[in-house]
Amino acid sequence: MTKFVACLAMIMCGLSCCSAQNDSLVIGPADQISIQVLEAPELTQLVRVMDNGYVPLIVGGEVKVAGLTPAQAAVAVEHALIRGHYLLNPHVSVTVNQYATENVTVIGQVRLPGSYPIGTSRSVLEVLALAGGTTELASRQITIEHRATGKKINYFLSNKSSTALDTSVRVFPGDIVVVPKIDVVYVLGDVPRAGGYPIATNNGKLTLLEAVALAGSPLPSSVPNHTRLIRRMPDGTYVEMQLPLGRIEKGKRQDVTLQADDIVYIPFSYLRNMATNLTALLAAASTAAIYHY
Repeated sequence: MTKFVACLAMIMCGLSCCSAQNDSLVIGPADQISIQVLEAPELTQLVRVMDNGYVPLIVGGEVKVAGLTPAQAAVAVEHALIRGHYLLNPHVSVTVNQYATENVTVIGQVRLPGSYPIGTSRSVLEVLALAGGTTELASRQITIEHRATGKKINYFLSNKSSTALDTSVRVFPGDIVVVPKIDVVYVLGDVPRAGGYPIATNNGKLTLLEAVALAGSPLPSSVPNHTRLIRRMPDGTYVEMQLPLGRIEKGKRQDVTLQADDIVYIPFSYLRNMATNLTALLAAASTAAIYHY
């Protein structure tokens, strides 16, 4: 008897796990579902949900499952079996074998934005592949909105392939995947590669020294200790800060973490630095080339 109880518990645990796999998406018309009754294997059936949202049971009549999660649908089937006096205490498992073909919409910084038909849940990496992959200006912070719940899920697309695969999330039919443009900082002035640099690091941060290194480091004719940082504030105004880049490079001052749209200007000479006003720097940043690394 003890062995039977233990075996029953293990089976029920397995059924619960199967049901939980798809509990994040509700069942809809034309979805194909599997219904299993632990106490009566002969009642197991693979059935497609009708347009009215009901499924016909082998016994117990029709049960409405559209709009329910698999776990909720299992309870509805249990109640139908009890009402019909077929079983006193049934244990039912419902799983979705195939969702009705619906489009998943991928927008933003992907090579082929649009809607793509999927018949079942797919990993976010598979969905991005359907859209041709991300562009070089794609942010690693991707947002997925689930159709069924309206809940928004954030996914960080890591540079490390193993991390990207291990943390991948599921995308369901009807969901929307948004890939925003990545944040960029600008390094201008007396550097080999003046331009914009995406904040594409795995920790989502870019420091002054990292950005300057990407731009090729200051040239010998520059005046690093008169470096200027122009930062846009939330109210739309700009503030300017002097940064002693030379001292930071020597470890005498702490490095600075940059923010999106920061402009770092390394002057050619002190006099030219004084002559370069805010308007000129903003104009230069707006037309600067964006480099990728």
